[in-house]
Amino acid sequence: MLCAVVFTKNGQLFYADPGELRPEVGQAVLYPTEQGPIAATVIWAAEYSSEETEGFPVLQGLATEVDTETVEELRKVKARTLVATRRLVRIHSLPMKILAVDPQLTTGKTVVYYSSPETVDFRSLLRDLSSTLKARVELRQVTDRDAVKVTGAIGSCGRDTCCSTFLRDYEPVTLAMARDQDLPANPMRISGACGRLMCCLKYEHPFYNEFKSTAPAIGERVDSPAGEGIVVGHNVLEDSVVLKLAADGSREVCSKASVCGARKAYNTRSH
Repeated sequence: MLCAVVFTKNGQLFYADPGELRPEVGQAVLYPTEQGPIAATVIWAAEYSSEETEGFPVLQGLATEVDTETVEELRKVKARTLVATRRLVRIHSLPMKILAVDPQLTTGKTVVYYSSPETVDFRSLLRDLSSTLKARVELRQVTDRDAVKVTGAIGSCGRDTCCSTFLRDYEPVTLAMARDQDLPANPMRISGACGRLMCCLKYEHPFYNEFKSTAPAIGERVDSPAGEGIVVGHNVLEDSVVLKLAADGSREVCSKASVCGARKAYNTRSH
């Protein structure tokens, strides 16, 4: 079984094996981390999964009021740390954008995530940060994609970006995937909030490849219930093709299986 939790509202999803628990949506549970178990909120209730669940962290019980108070205190510490860090960056006039901070109360260490278009000499900043925060500070530069993952953003679909919610690993996304899906090669149209090609181009790409491997190609002459014609377009989501009929030049939409070449391929696969 698997369930999903978040540490902050609209934050990234973390999957876990519920173990003996059967937590419901909205319940607070203890999720194991390197700094020890931390209270998190269940977003997806525990359910059986057909995939292998071995290796997922196991929930360590339901969170108590003390656990939730600890999380609230950590949230306040993060807010104070973020304000102090950004103030010191302005004082030092450094070309860097502070994205997030991660105070680790159990280890006395604070990790600061930042982005910058250039290499930054932050030695003096590091000394002032350590003195101000009374902690050992580590600065980590992140890429444009990781910056959106850390801070969160709204995608062109109107929903929270995949990387800031459920997406854990980035898979290669290429311009060829956009062309295969008949999308315009305009970076403004197919780029995400991070300025890189949208991760969701990867999701439907196998479906388009499957369609085009079995459908007649553009320009191919085929037979259809409406008569002989030439393929002038594909409707992948509707599993159909657009024909220009030889008889009168009109256009006809036919299912992929109804055109001659596709039917033969379909029958071959069926047998």
